[in-house]
Amino acid sequence: MIEIIPAIDLIDGKCVRLTQGDYDTKKIYSEDPLEVARSFEDNGIRRLHVVDLDGAREGRIVNYRVLERLAVRTSLVIDFGGGLKNDSDIKTAFECGAQMVTGGSIAVREPEKFADWLKRYGNEKIILGADAKNGKIAVGGWQETTDEALLPFIETYFQKGIRKVICTEISRDGMLQGADIELYKEILSALPEIYLIASGGVSSLADIERLEAAGVPAVIFGKAIYEGRIRLKDLRPFIDVSNN
Repeated sequence: MIEIIPAIDLIDGKCVRLTQGDYDTKKIYSEDPLEVARSFEDNGIRRLHVVDLDGAREGRIVNYRVLERLAVRTSLVIDFGGGLKNDSDIKTAFECGAQMVTGGSIAVREPEKFADWLKRYGNEKIILGADAKNGKIAVGGWQETTDEALLPFIETYFQKGIRKVICTEISRDGMLQGADIELYKEILSALPEIYLIASGGVSSLADIERLEAAGVPAVIFGKAIYEGRIRLKDLRPFIDVSNN
Protein backbone atom coordinates (compact mmCIF):
# COMPACT_ATOMS: atom_id res chain seq x y z
CA MET A 1 0.00 0.00 0.00
CA ILE A 2 1.36 3.39 -1.00
CA GLU A 3 2.25 5.68 1.92
CA ILE A 4 0.24 8.92 2.05
CA ILE A 5 2.25 12.03 3.03
CA PRO A 6 0.49 15.43 3.01
CA ALA A 7 2.65 18.51 2.66
CA ILE A 8 2.72 21.79 4.52
CA ASP A 9 4.82 24.49 2.85
CA LEU A 10 5.74 27.49 4.99
CA ILE A 11 6.23 31.16 4.19
CA ASP A 12 6.11 33.69 7.03
CA GLY A 13 4.86 30.90 9.30
CA LYS A 14 1.76 30.35 7.14
CA CYS A 15 0.61 27.33 5.16
CA VAL A 16 1.01 28.17 1.47
CA ARG A 17 1.39 26.55 -1.94
CA LEU A 18 3.36 27.66 -4.97
CA THR A 19 3.00 26.69 -8.62
CA GLN A 20 6.12 25.21 -10.24
CA GLY A 21 8.19 26.63 -7.40
CA ASP A 22 7.43 30.23 -8.39
CA TYR A 23 7.27 32.39 -5.25
CA ASP A 24 5.20 34.98 -7.10
CA THR A 25 2.35 32.43 -7.30
CA LYS A 26 2.11 32.09 -3.52
CA LYS A 27 -1.37 31.31 -2.25
CA ILE A 28 -2.07 31.25 1.49
CA TYR A 29 -4.32 28.39 2.56
CA SER A 30 -4.09 28.80 6.33
CA GLU A 31 -2.67 31.26 8.81
CA ASP A 32 -2.23 28.35 11.26
CA PRO A 33 -0.25 25.31 10.03
CA LEU A 34 -0.98 23.53 13.31
CA GLU A 35 -4.70 23.57 12.56
CA VAL A 36 -3.96 22.00 9.17
CA ALA A 37 -1.67 19.37 10.68
CA ARG A 38 -4.27 18.45 13.27
CA SER A 39 -6.87 17.97 10.56
CA PHE A 40 -4.53 15.49 8.90
CA GLU A 41 -3.94 13.71 12.21
CA ASP A 42 -7.66 13.60 12.99
CA ASN A 43 -8.19 11.74 9.72
CA GLY A 44 -5.70 9.02 10.57
CA ILE A 45 -2.66 10.36 8.74
CA ARG A 46 0.66 9.64 10.43
CA ARG A 47 3.26 11.31 8.19
CA LEU A 48 3.84 14.95 7.31
CA HIS A 49 6.22 16.64 4.88
CA VAL A 50 7.13 20.18 5.94
CA VAL A 51 9.04 22.56 3.68
CA ASP A 52 10.53 25.84 4.85
CA LEU A 53 10.18 27.88 1.66
CA ASP A 54 11.66 30.94 3.35
CA GLY A 55 14.63 28.81 4.32
CA ALA A 56 15.01 27.35 0.82
CA ARG A 57 15.21 30.83 -0.65
CA GLU A 58 17.43 32.36 2.03
CA GLY A 59 19.79 29.41 2.47
CA ARG A 60 19.18 28.99 6.19
CA ILE A 61 16.50 27.41 8.36
CA VAL A 62 13.82 30.04 9.12
CA ASN A 63 10.52 28.48 10.22
CA TYR A 64 11.95 26.18 12.90
CA ARG A 65 9.53 27.47 15.54
CA VAL A 66 6.61 26.33 13.40
CA LEU A 67 8.27 22.92 13.03
CA GLU A 68 8.67 22.73 16.81
CA ARG A 69 5.01 23.61 17.34
CA LEU A 70 3.86 20.95 14.88
CA ALA A 71 6.10 18.32 16.46
CA VAL A 72 5.17 19.11 20.06
CA ARG A 73 1.43 19.46 19.53
CA THR A 74 0.82 16.53 17.17
CA SER A 75 2.08 12.95 16.99
CA LEU A 76 2.82 13.17 13.26
CA VAL A 77 6.11 11.79 11.96
CA ILE A 78 7.64 14.83 10.29
CA ASP A 79 10.27 15.11 7.62
CA PHE A 80 11.58 18.63 7.18
CA GLY A 81 13.42 20.39 4.38
CA GLY A 82 14.31 23.81 3.12
CA GLY A 83 17.36 25.86 4.02
CA LEU A 84 19.42 23.11 5.62
CA LYS A 85 22.93 24.25 4.75
CA ASN A 86 25.16 23.55 7.76
CA ASP A 87 25.51 21.40 10.87
CA SER A 88 23.70 23.99 12.98
CA ASP A 89 20.66 23.88 10.68
CA ILE A 90 20.31 20.12 10.77
CA LYS A 91 20.84 20.07 14.52
CA THR A 92 18.08 22.68 14.92
CA ALA A 93 15.71 20.67 12.72
CA PHE A 94 16.16 17.52 14.79
CA GLU A 95 16.02 19.38 18.10
CA CYS A 96 12.75 21.01 17.00
CA GLY A 97 11.17 17.63 16.39
CA ALA A 98 11.85 16.52 12.83
CA GLN A 99 12.32 12.75 12.68
CA MET A 100 13.82 13.02 9.19
CA VAL A 101 15.34 15.81 7.12
CA THR A 102 15.47 16.27 3.37
CA GLY A 103 18.53 17.72 1.68
CA GLY A 104 18.41 18.89 -1.92
CA SER A 105 20.56 21.93 -2.65
CA ILE A 106 23.15 20.88 -0.09
CA ALA A 107 23.48 17.48 -1.79
CA VAL A 108 24.37 19.25 -5.04
CA ARG A 109 26.50 22.11 -3.78
CA GLU A 110 28.27 20.40 -0.88
CA PRO A 111 28.19 16.66 -1.53
CA GLU A 112 30.87 15.90 1.07
CA LYS A 113 28.85 17.58 3.81
CA PHE A 114 25.65 15.81 2.78
CA ALA A 115 27.50 12.48 2.69
CA ASP A 116 28.80 13.23 6.19
CA TRP A 117 25.23 13.82 7.42
CA LEU A 118 24.21 10.52 5.87
CA LYS A 119 27.04 8.74 7.66
CA ARG A 120 26.40 10.54 10.95
CA TYR A 121 22.61 10.28 11.16
CA GLY A 122 21.91 7.23 8.99
CA ASN A 123 19.76 6.61 5.93
CA GLU A 124 16.56 6.32 7.97
CA LYS A 125 16.84 9.99 8.95
CA ILE A 126 18.41 11.55 5.87
CA ILE A 127 16.31 11.85 2.70
CA LEU A 128 17.69 12.93 -0.66
CA GLY A 129 15.68 15.68 -2.32
CA ALA A 130 15.95 15.13 -6.08
CA ASP A 131 13.98 17.98 -7.61
CA ALA A 132 14.14 18.09 -11.39
CA LYS A 133 13.09 20.32 -14.26
CA ASN A 134 13.30 18.76 -17.72
CA GLY A 135 15.50 16.01 -16.34
CA LYS A 136 17.98 18.37 -14.64
CA ILE A 137 18.38 18.91 -10.90
CA ALA A 138 17.17 22.27 -9.55
CA VAL A 139 18.39 23.94 -6.35
CA GLY A 140 17.87 27.03 -4.22
CA GLY A 141 14.14 26.69 -3.79
CA TRP A 142 13.99 25.59 -7.46
CA GLN A 143 15.21 29.02 -8.55
CA GLU A 144 18.33 27.59 -10.25
CA THR A 145 18.55 24.64 -12.64
CA THR A 146 21.89 22.82 -12.76
CA ASP A 147 23.52 20.65 -15.44
CA GLU A 148 23.21 17.61 -13.14
CA ALA A 149 21.07 14.86 -14.69
CA LEU A 150 18.41 13.41 -12.39
CA LEU A 151 19.01 9.66 -12.55
CA PRO A 152 22.83 9.74 -12.27
CA PHE A 153 22.41 12.13 -9.33
CA ILE A 154 20.19 9.64 -7.49
CA GLU A 155 22.44 6.71 -8.45
CA THR A 156 25.50 8.47 -7.03
CA TYR A 157 23.85 8.90 -3.64
CA PHE A 158 22.44 5.38 -3.71
CA GLN A 159 26.04 4.17 -3.91
CA LYS A 160 26.78 6.34 -0.85
CA GLY A 161 23.98 4.74 1.14
CA ILE A 162 20.86 6.84 0.47
CA ARG A 163 17.67 4.78 0.45
CA LYS A 164 14.90 7.40 0.74
CA VAL A 165 14.45 9.81 -2.16
CA ILE A 166 11.82 12.51 -2.68
CA CYS A 167 11.60 13.19 -6.40
CA THR A 168 9.64 16.24 -7.53
CA GLU A 169 9.00 16.97 -11.19
CA ILE A 170 8.91 20.75 -10.92
CA SER A 171 6.98 21.32 -14.14
CA ARG A 172 4.08 19.38 -12.60
CA ASP A 173 4.23 20.81 -9.09
CA GLY A 174 1.07 22.68 -8.18
CA MET A 175 -0.40 22.19 -11.65
CA LEU A 176 -2.92 19.50 -10.65
CA GLN A 177 -2.34 17.74 -13.97
CA GLY A 178 -1.21 14.34 -12.73
CA ALA A 179 2.07 12.86 -11.56
CA ASP A 180 4.88 11.93 -13.95
CA ILE A 181 4.30 8.17 -13.74
CA GLU A 182 6.82 7.33 -16.46
CA LEU A 183 9.58 9.20 -14.68
CA TYR A 184 9.01 7.26 -11.47
CA LYS A 185 8.87 3.96 -13.37
CA GLU A 186 12.23 4.79 -14.94
CA ILE A 187 13.81 5.54 -11.56
CA LEU A 188 12.43 2.39 -9.95
CA SER A 189 13.52 0.28 -12.90
CA ALA A 190 17.09 1.52 -12.46
CA LEU A 191 17.05 1.53 -8.65
CA PRO A 192 14.36 -0.86 -7.36
CA GLU A 193 15.78 -0.84 -3.83
CA ILE A 194 15.12 2.83 -3.09
CA TYR A 195 12.13 4.09 -1.15
CA LEU A 196 10.92 6.51 -3.79
CA ILE A 197 8.57 9.28 -2.68
CA ALA A 198 6.77 10.86 -5.62
CA SER A 199 5.92 14.55 -5.50
CA GLY A 200 4.33 16.99 -7.90
CA GLY A 201 1.14 17.03 -9.92
CA VAL A 202 -1.18 14.83 -7.86
CA SER A 203 -4.72 16.03 -8.53
CA SER A 204 -7.01 13.15 -7.55
CA LEU A 205 -7.32 9.76 -5.91
CA ALA A 206 -6.90 8.27 -9.37
CA ASP A 207 -3.39 9.77 -9.57
CA ILE A 208 -2.51 8.11 -6.27
CA GLU A 209 -3.91 4.81 -7.50
CA ARG A 210 -1.81 5.06 -10.67
CA LEU A 211 1.33 5.70 -8.64
CA GLU A 212 0.54 2.72 -6.45
CA ALA A 213 -0.04 0.52 -9.51
CA ALA A 214 3.37 1.62 -10.81
CA GLY A 215 4.98 0.37 -7.60
CA VAL A 216 5.81 3.79 -6.13
CA PRO A 217 6.17 3.33 -2.34
CA ALA A 218 5.01 6.78 -1.19
CA VAL A 219 3.50 10.04 -2.41
CA ILE A 220 3.59 13.65 -1.21
CA PHE A 221 0.82 16.07 -2.18
CA GLY A 222 -0.80 19.19 -0.83
CA LYS A 223 -2.58 21.43 -3.30
CA ALA A 224 -5.10 18.73 -4.25
CA ILE A 225 -6.20 18.66 -0.60
CA TYR A 226 -6.24 22.42 -0.14
CA GLU A 227 -8.20 22.93 -3.37
CA GLY A 228 -10.75 20.27 -2.45
CA ARG A 229 -9.77 17.85 -5.23
CA ILE A 230 -9.03 15.18 -2.62
CA ARG A 231 -11.02 14.94 0.60
CA LEU A 232 -9.21 13.63 3.64
CA LYS A 233 -11.94 11.12 4.37
CA ASP A 234 -11.45 9.65 0.89
CA LEU A 235 -7.87 8.76 1.81
CA ARG A 236 -9.01 6.42 4.56
CA PRO A 237 -8.68 3.20 2.49
CA PHE A 238 -4.97 3.96 1.97
CA ILE A 239 -4.38 5.15 5.52
CA ASP A 240 -6.22 2.38 7.39
CA VAL A 241 -4.36 -0.39 5.57
CA SER A 242 -0.92 1.21 5.81
CA ASN A 243 -1.34 1.88 9.54
CA ASN A 244 -2.21 -1.75 10.37
